[in-house]
Amino acid sequence: QVRVVESGGGLVQAGGSLRLSCAASGRTFVSSAMGWFRQAPGKAREFVASVRWSGYATVYADSVQGRFAIFGDNAKNTVYLQMNSLKPEDTAIYFCATRQMFGVADYSSNAAYDYWGRGTQVTVSS
Repeated sequence: QVRVVESGGGLVQAGGSLRLSCAASGRTFVSSAMGWFRQAPGKAREFVASVRWSGYATVYADSVQGRFAIFGDNAKNTVYLQMNSLKPEDTAIYFCATRQMFGVADYSSNAAYDYWGRGTQVTVSS
């Protein structure tokens, strides 16, 4: 069984920064990619950023491009999300997800991921 745990959420003023952390663990588990998604109250879950370990390829949603950065350690199945210049509209529960299967996939899609964390709350005050 694979366990995914996020941490690092909190309350921050607009313009501030936060770093989220995520670790996936499980006996013999190896991830091919990890991603961050978020869900604001009353809205659907949306893609934020992903990293495919092969080639260290990253993808970002337009809404966070240039403000957020995803990075991590493949060997440790750990990924981080550095969030800068935060805006009130970034307020959401942030979820980490990990993909086990190798191969081509749409890493911005929920369906690409096999295991999910329970989320961590990020609140940005104006």
